[in-house]
Amino acid sequence: MSIELELEGAETVDAAQVEHVVSAVVDALGVDEDVAIGVSFVDPRRIRELNREHRGKDSVTDVLSFPIDPLDEPVPAGVQRQLGDVVISLDQVARQAREAGVEPGAELTTMLVHGVLHLAGYDHESDEGAMLALQDQLVADLEPLRWEPA
Repeated sequence: MSIELELEGAETVDAAQVEHVVSAVVDALGVDEDVAIGVSFVDPRRIRELNREHRGKDSVTDVLSFPIDPLDEPVPAGVQRQLGDVVISLDQVARQAREAGVEPGAELTTMLVHGVLHLAGYDHESDEGAMLALQDQLVADLEPLRWEPA
């Protein structure tokens, strides 16, 4: 598996831990091929732009996922599957953690798992709770990321 991280502005996030969480989710889903996943941390302005451009929602959000090569479609032999990109607003995740009274690292772990599940084809808006139940199960089995917002 190849994980590409863009951690600019997220110096407080441990790249190795992020890779571990992403790998754990992919392994738990039984993906047995080599996949590439991008993870980016952006500011509220950028995630709002992306949310408006791709979802038609002019608001800040916590996590967006951009699937590229769905798991249920073949890729040419010898070509690495580009599962897609997960984009997270650390500011929004920190705000949600404060509002929910949870540790910021736990909320960030949940959002990272959430994003990867979307890349794998899960959709909580149409699956009657299956994705969120799986998300809760996966998060429960993971050590929360160590992260304290700046």
